[in-house]
Amino acid sequence: MTKNFMFRFYECRLTVEEAAELCFKSVITVKKWDKGQPILKECRRLMRMIKGRELHYSDKWSQFEMIGDKLKIPTGRTVTPNEILIGIALIESEIEIEMKTSSYLLKTARKIADYTN
Repeated sequence: MTKNFMFRFYECRLTVEEAAELCFKSVITVKKWDKGQPILKECRRLMRMIKGRELHYSDKWSQFEMIGDKLKIPTGRTVTPNEILIGIALIESEIEIEMKTSSYLLKTARKIADYTN
């Protein structure tokens, strides 16, 4: 077993036929990859992306991975789309509360300043 075979079969979980169709290559070409012939970088990236093993080519996403219908984050935890949306909503609602609180405190501080002058 070559590294290319391990990559295609175990890491990306693609059959020879699926990899060939995905990369617009022949089954014979994919079998050559399995025997050790280099896989084109574009095909390797496409294989990773289609199975959610790579979300984007930038380093910012290198620690993130799709596993089924969940996102695996750098801490090792997997999260659902709903959990992500709830998290964002909580952050946004907290910002609103902080803005209201800050606004109230500024108004109060100005009144105190006016009173003491």
